[in-house]
Amino acid sequence: MKIPDGIPLECAAPILCAGITMYDPLRYWGATKGKKMTIGIVGIGGLGTMGIKLSKALGHDVIAVSTSANKEALAKEKGATHFCVSKDPESIKTHAGKCDIIINTVGANHDINTYMPLLGKSGVIVQLGLVLQPHTIYQVPLMFSRHCIAGTFIGGVKNTEEVLELCAKHKIWPDCEVIEADKIDWAWNQLTGEGGNKDGVRYIIDVKKSLAGAFVPK
Repeated sequence: MKIPDGIPLECAAPILCAGITMYDPLRYWGATKGKKMTIGIVGIGGLGTMGIKLSKALGHDVIAVSTSANKEALAKEKGATHFCVSKDPESIKTHAGKCDIIINTVGANHDINTYMPLLGKSGVIVQLGLVLQPHTIYQVPLMFSRHCIAGTFIGGVKNTEEVLELCAKHKIWPDCEVIEADKIDWAWNQLTGEGGNKDGVRYIIDVKKSLAGAFVPK
């Protein structure tokens, strides 16, 4: 695939991963057709922040959903219209029935039923976070509101080219920090430590500088 002019090279690789992973379900479930929607993004990390940016660029309202109220400022900085704290029943109630599509990026074991009240009539929740533990689903809302639970996993070449063009047009970049290879352990700790990628940053290794420096791979 050709990287469009204007996309910083260090941002291209994350678009080929996080970008297409979030764009593909938006495209499949009709968010690129011009009709204004409300998109819920669950999990405000590297995937979630990219999902917010893409949904906003496509003209939609975005409800960012997180277990932590501390993510509100970050979510709104990236373009979220509203913020919902999933651990707060009143916050769930405030945003109930508003989402046409919810993209769930949570990769830890969790209760999917928490997010179902946010769906509007005939809404779909798309599972992206890879959770190995089975979900127990409360069936009644599925029946009375025609809700749908679906899954998706990255995307093909055509859709990847589309998201590259969309990102180039709107100057949508993943939040990236370029590091050298001697900071791999540090970057890993940023992603997996307490707070779990709290800034939604993608770490990009500059291989040329790493090889030219003192770092010797073990």
